[in-house]
Amino acid sequence: MARETERRGQGRSNDRRDRRDREEPEFQDRLVAINRVSKTVKGGKRFGFAALVVVGDQKGRVGYGSGKAREVPEAIRKATEEAKRGIVRVPLREGRTLHHDIEGRHGAGRVVMRTATAGTGIIAGGPMRAVFEMLGVQDVVSKSIGTQNPYNMIRATFDGLGLQTSPRQVAARRGKKVADIMPKRDEAPMDVEPEAASAE
Repeated sequence: MARETERRGQGRSNDRRDRRDREEPEFQDRLVAINRVSKTVKGGKRFGFAALVVVGDQKGRVGYGSGKAREVPEAIRKATEEAKRGIVRVPLREGRTLHHDIEGRHGAGRVVMRTATAGTGIIAGGPMRAVFEMLGVQDVVSKSIGTQNPYNMIRATFDGLGLQTSPRQVAARRGKKVADIMPKRDEAPMDVEPEAASAE
């Protein structure tokens, strides 16, 4: 009876795990950095590896994580699991670029990210490029100022992305309609022409 109950419990556990795997969105991962680290213990030094991983669904969701272990695969696995637990959603304009320019900071790291027109591509350094690719950004111009430490660059990038807001979010916060806060670009040329005519 005890064995049957144990098998039944394992079956339910496996079913829950399979269901969770089916419900979890398809995330891709990108290894940003892998470093050899050491820890001084009583018997000497213990060596291991530290991994930095970025994951995302390329549809506006992205996360990052770090992990340490004695072996590289285990360090990457730990970093990937931490990244999935820290997934954040970032609103994108037309599903390809940022809604507005932003700046992120962390420690000595500072990054600037600017929205770009279609066809620009991803203009970014290694760690930042990994974030944009996993996020699903197709057009962006970015620059890292200060430290080139990949951990600080990643954290500064996420700090900036956390400030990204869509027109819908701004309108809801102000109690207005989206059309009321969007610039009326089509009307700009009409305002300039009469002034030019009167100047002549």
